Amino acid sequence: MLVAQKKQQENIAEYVLYLFQIEDIVRALHFDIDQIMDSVVKPNLPDSSFEIQYRKWYEDIIKEMKRSNLEKKGHLDRVMEVLKELVFLHNTMTSLKGESKYKQLCNDSLGFISEFRIKASMKNPHDVEVLIHAMHMKLQFRLRKKEITQETEDAMDTMRIQLAFLVREYHKMKSGDYSFMQN
Repeated sequence: MLVAQKKQQENIAEYVLYLFQIEDIVRALHFDIDQIMDSVVKPNLPDSSFEIQYRKWYEDIIKEMKRSNLEKKGHLDRVMEVLKELVFLHNTMTSLKGESKYKQLCNDSLGFISEFRIKASMKNPHDVEVLIHAMHMKLQFRLRKKEITQETEDAMDTMRIQLAFLVREYHKMKSGDYSFMQN
């Protein structure tokens, strides 16, 4: 919970990826709060005084996932809301005449996004969602200590750079420091 709040403020892509992981954990542990607490939360708490807060946070996540029928797949509404905001910003930036840097980054990663979309059987998602899912896959590979080829690493890095630029602009937009008229 505290980790999620910090990530939401500092790097919205990391926040989304963190919630993807939480969704994966909740599903893998069959929505069992006691198992989540014993195997995930308690071993990672620096201080047991946070245990009640984390339990409530995970209970709320479980309730939201069940209420939204996310037992097998899909994402929390809070994740989808952020993705919509990122897509809106992406679409805005790609339609601005003066925003050549982001357009170049999009162009650089377009082929890799298309390739990942095919390999991951993602027919309809927006490019921004594909970027996030690609970063999630890379994170999963690292956690499982699976090797990534240099070619895949290069492709992922190109997509990561585009996403990092978008995230930077997202935080500017959310803080009020972003003006579409200036860019």
